[in-house]
Amino acid sequence: MTLTIRELGPADLEIWTDCAQALFPGQPRAALRDEIRAWAGHGLGQTRAWTASRDGTVCGWAEVSRRPYANGCEARPVAFLEAIWVTPEARRTGIGRALIRHLAAVVRAEGGHELGSDALIENLASHAAHRSWGFRETERVVHFRLPL
Repeated sequence: MTLTIRELGPADLEIWTDCAQALFPGQPRAALRDEIRAWAGHGLGQTRAWTASRDGTVCGWAEVSRRPYANGCEARPVAFLEAIWVTPEARRTGIGRALIRHLAAVVRAEGGHELGSDALIENLASHAAHRSWGFRETERVVHFRLPL
């Protein structure tokens, strides 16, 4: 089976939305589509996405943005892994690693020297995946909110 990684473009809005819906199933599809359409490809906060496919079937997806800064990173601005998802049947087969390697090569080719990321504190599977891809934990934070 051949793995193909390709960047999504304007014509791929529905594919991008399908992938986002798989990662965030509780979010309304129309809201995800509108969000993707609103921030994909715009200025400093530009967000780009790639899919990994085997024999024409999408089995993974990742989004990278350029943030002004990210906790634990030295670069400003910095490339940031906003989301990564692999189909349940393709997990632990190297799809995530292949996506990260591809994204790292893209970021390097564009002059970047690091890729930031985060995961929810209770998402231990994501922590383990990040470590296996070569990420190093830099800090832990707890976010708070004061409703006004």
